[in-house]
Amino acid sequence: MRLFDKDNRFNLANLITFGNIACGVIAMYLINKGAFFEAIVLAWIAGALDIADGKVARRFGLSTEFGIQLDSFADFLSFVIMPSFLLFFSLHIESPSQELFVGIIFIIYIVSGLRRLVEFNLKVDAGEVERYFEGVPTPLGAILLWILYLLHSYDIIESPVVIALFVLLIARSLNSRLRIPHP
Repeated sequence: MRLFDKDNRFNLANLITFGNIACGVIAMYLINKGAFFEAIVLAWIAGALDIADGKVARRFGLSTEFGIQLDSFADFLSFVIMPSFLLFFSLHIESPSQELFVGIIFIIYIVSGLRRLVEFNLKVDAGEVERYFEGVPTPLGAILLWILYLLHSYDIIESPVVIALFVLLIARSLNSRLRIPHP
């Protein structure tokens, strides 16, 4: 069956990853419409698909270089860009200078997330799983951004600048030497 053919670009593991990508794209569309709750639901579905694609790839011997690259693209979209957009567009930024400052920090976060994924791909072999991640993985970074979103939404942290400084700290942690256990 082609779904279990390692050489098929549309094998089961890759189809699950494509589902992750679809969730990220639709979530960004919803963010643009102001439907933040629905976007968050899709983000959590993307997270479940991210876990599932790796488990399916390892279980059925579908791990390939293509799959590794596809998974990183999905992670970049669903766990770096999309949560950044969610948080940035939920902030009530009052001045153009503040918007520029906060925007630059979010760009730093996005570049840090991309760097983390590229570095990870350079170190990983198809089908191999390390016991620990070095630095905060992008899905965990996304969860931390969603926590900031909640803290801002419930007026616990009202200042966009304070939120941005936490985003900068998370950006730094993506490429740190922290050892995070692999699930």
